[in-house]
Amino acid sequence: MTVPLWRRPLARPLFATVLVVTTGALPVFLTGAVGVQMRASLKFDETGLGLAFTCFYLLSAVLSVAFGRAAERLGPVRSMRISGCASGVVMLMIATAATSATTLFGILMLGGVANAASQPAANLYIARVVPPRRQGIAFAIKQSAIPGATLLGGLAVPTIALTVGWRWAFVAGAGLAFCGALLTSDAGGTAVRTSQSGRRDQPLSALVLLGAGIGLGALAASGLGSFATSSFVEVGFSEAAAGWFAAIGSVAVIVNRLRLGRWADRRQRLDLLPTVAWMILLGAVGWLGLATMTPVGVLAGGLIAYAAGWGWPGLFNLAIAQANPNAPAAASGVTQTGTYLGAGFGPLIFGSLAEFTSYSWAWTAAAVAAGLSAACIIGGARRLTETVGNRCVAGVAG
Repeated sequence: MTVPLWRRPLARPLFATVLVVTTGALPVFLTGAVGVQMRASLKFDETGLGLAFTCFYLLSAVLSVAFGRAAERLGPVRSMRISGCASGVVMLMIATAATSATTLFGILMLGGVANAASQPAANLYIARVVPPRRQGIAFAIKQSAIPGATLLGGLAVPTIALTVGWRWAFVAGAGLAFCGALLTSDAGGTAVRTSQSGRRDQPLSALVLLGAGIGLGALAASGLGSFATSSFVEVGFSEAAAGWFAAIGSVAVIVNRLRLGRWADRRQRLDLLPTVAWMILLGAVGWLGLATMTPVGVLAGGLIAYAAGWGWPGLFNLAIAQANPNAPAAASGVTQTGTYLGAGFGPLIFGSLAEFTSYSWAWTAAAVAAGLSAACIIGGARRLTETVGNRCVAGVAG
């Protein structure tokens, strides 16, 4: 007899993880999605909004390491609950207290603080609560939460913002955040695993190199969500077709992350970090296809860039957690700093290149960043191997 999904032991903690991670990033995605309605009432322009987004990610980057260490001290369940509640409070503040551009931007900065706490907490939660044989799919589901935040932001426009008002969209988001905090548990009474004293964690130098790699990868991929549709329109596609392509690309990201997570779980020994590097290099091919600025190149290159160039974060975080069994949250706090910096500066750099040169040069720069990202990740993987002398450190522990 098949057990329903909601009655399976890991269904509740995985659902809680998705909610906490999604709502950690939701303040900035919701603000972007309902920005037209918010600008009409709060009187701010696109430049100010872009600056607020950059500050959101910069604060997340600055605080990521500290919150990773704090999560280790608080434990996985408590850190998840605090993160979920913090995101919920931020969205309630936007819904009730954002009466001007200044107050909105200030609250969004607080959102960056809550977002910095959510990722290390979720990584620690998965590493401690989810069995090792299921961590590949667990990290894949968790990393699919960010595209999910984009999807929720888009759905909020016709269903809430244009019917009862944009403030209620943030109230709904706060409700999801508090639900994530309430659902956080130790997987139905299963004892939360502790650190593994028989294994060493990795040196800071390796984590910094890997953080630089994931940051460059995030910088390269940041242009997909912001500028891929503009490139489609520029080469002759309609705005509707460009929108459909963006939706299909987002689905491709989620599907590929889930597929790779299951693949990792089915393999007892797998070098994850070299696999991540090869995926990013394949993504670079996709960005070069976009750089051709031809209909065929943009179509094919865009799909490759979405699926391969941004389908690897689950594998990366799984490798970091398993290479640092004693302090997965602290380790991911270091590497997550790179992600936030890449996500924060990527759109600014890409947009400037597109405006002052061309989309071709901007996509070429993304491909170069992807190549540098792959090189850093390979270098970090070799550093791990040299430190421990066992290649399974950079892959799934056997």
